[in-house]
Amino acid sequence: MNGIKINQLEIENVKRIKAVKIEPSASGLTIIGGDNNQGKTSVLDAIAWALGGDRYRPSQPVRNGSVIPPNLHIVMDNGLVVERKGKNSDLKVTDPSGKKGGQQLLNEFVSQMALDLPKFMEASGREKAQTLLQIIGVGDQLSQLENEEKERYNERLYVGRTADQKEKFAKEQPYYPDAPKELVSPSELIRQQQEILARNGENQRKRDRALELHAERNRLAEKVNRLKEELEQYQKQLIQADHDMQIAYKSAEELRDESTAELENSIANIEEINRKVRANLDKDKAEEDAREYRRQYEELTKQIMETRKKKTDLLLHADLPLPELAIEDGELIYKGQKWDNMSGSDRLKVSTAIVRKLNPKCGFVLLDKLEQMDLKTLQEFGTWLEQEGLQAIATRVSTGDECSIIIEDGYVVGQKHPAMPEQKEWKAGTF
Repeated sequence: MNGIKINQLEIENVKRIKAVKIEPSASGLTIIGGDNNQGKTSVLDAIAWALGGDRYRPSQPVRNGSVIPPNLHIVMDNGLVVERKGKNSDLKVTDPSGKKGGQQLLNEFVSQMALDLPKFMEASGREKAQTLLQIIGVGDQLSQLENEEKERYNERLYVGRTADQKEKFAKEQPYYPDAPKELVSPSELIRQQQEILARNGENQRKRDRALELHAERNRLAEKVNRLKEELEQYQKQLIQADHDMQIAYKSAEELRDESTAELENSIANIEEINRKVRANLDKDKAEEDAREYRRQYEELTKQIMETRKKKTDLLLHADLPLPELAIEDGELIYKGQKWDNMSGSDRLKVSTAIVRKLNPKCGFVLLDKLEQMDLKTLQEFGTWLEQEGLQAIATRVSTGDECSIIIEDGYVVGQKHPAMPEQKEWKAGTF
């Protein structure tokens, strides 16, 4: 179902307009041509005021020099008649059955963007994209996903930089494969040394004891020689002493003193050893940290890709107004091009399609200053409008054949009116 369009409009004494009557093409492009300061833009301003309400009321609506108040009369293709006339330019809306209405009735089918399309076209790429996203109802969801992606990206950036720093630190650290795994304690080395010295002292005590027993045996032998009568008694003692002596010597021969040289060396070099141990521990810790940050980086990358997929899926299934229209990185993309790289006709197509999407009941759009477009671009845009069943009323500084009508000094050239009875009957142009 096509939106509501303008069938006929009559404007008197509005800004530069003296008296103009226009019957725009039902679809396609109706171009109002003429030189500068003749009243072309005044026609669009009058339509916006009539249909859009007081927010579009010109600061000086009455034509300069006129004592007659503005008079606007617009007939829509659904039979609705919109009028503004009288001293206060009061609005009067009448439906085909004769019932009266007001601005609220017009707001149902009049899109604000249709009345002020240049404002949309001059907005930034991101503002255009946000407008479209709000229209199709996915703006809030996409904004949430974009914020989530940004947070994950910043977090991943920090993690990646930290991982790089840890890896660089680990590579710069010296490593000593011969160093122990843990720091050496001076007190532990001294304790071990004292244990060895204690054991060696016990060995010496046993050696001394063996010598003492030997001496005791000699004394006993002398006493045997001197005291024959005590031979038997001392003989027993001698036998026992020989036995004890043999055991003592046997034990002493099996004893081996332990060296404390290694511990003494360790004690002397403990600072250097611990320096190497600390260096190895720092290197191991840096490598472990780097691995952990790399793991976090990969996890965040996975989350970012998942968020981007959600954004893609959201926009893929969104009801966009044009087949090749998309939103990427917060900007409008049409046929693979951003707004600044789009052709003039493509920009108009995108803007007009978004207006229609905003309010499907609105079947027309107003366009000012199309003189920057060449004839081929105008032709392409007009053909697209016809295919889409849309109506566009536009102005252009030109008096060429591409213009549907020509405005001169507030009148339509060739259109008969009381002030110029000699003119020929006006005939609506087509493009």
